[in-house]
Amino acid sequence: MIGEDDRYEIRFSGSGGQGVITAAIVLAEAAGVYDGKYVCQAQNYGPEVRGGVSNAEVVISNKVIDYPKAMKPSLLLAMDQASCDAYFSDLKSDGLLVVDSTLVGQIPTNRAVAIPFTQIAREKFGKEVVANMVALGAVGDLCKVVSLKSLETALLAKFPKGIKKINRQALRAGINEAQKVDLEKLPRTIIPEEEEV
Repeated sequence: MIGEDDRYEIRFSGSGGQGVITAAIVLAEAAGVYDGKYVCQAQNYGPEVRGGVSNAEVVISNKVIDYPKAMKPSLLLAMDQASCDAYFSDLKSDGLLVVDSTLVGQIPTNRAVAIPFTQIAREKFGKEVVANMVALGAVGDLCKVVSLKSLETALLAKFPKGIKKINRQALRAGINEAQKVDLEKLPRTIIPEEEEV
């Protein structure tokens, strides 16, 4: 949900080649083009491109956005351990960490949702390359700031005919996984590992 400050910030992070920028663009287009919200999208990737840590941010609001970058993300998607380690400290105190449990073994908080995006992509579709769309489906369902219909419409508009079907199926697989999560059972604020009792 969009908070009291009327902005919702999402950071997609992973290593170059995992498709986090594509996922962020699809989410931004769903929110802006199809849901009619104000949205800003920015991305950053290391000089290595493939293998280096990359991230993409989406800021969504019901009002004009005065600053386009994410300051304290409400949701952080970490597709690998390096990106989780690099960006976790930026997350809001009541933010949600979403990780690919296939590649993130050390989760720094108990306010986290762990879904094996890469494993799902490999086992259900035979292609790890669609793990980003599995993750996008989960993020879209968990963040509650974009309609799932708009998310699917934006996805179908983004990809050429030959790969629309597999990407749509991957998106729906992520939505299905996220719908199994009971967010009410998570702590209200982030509790770092060292503070757990």
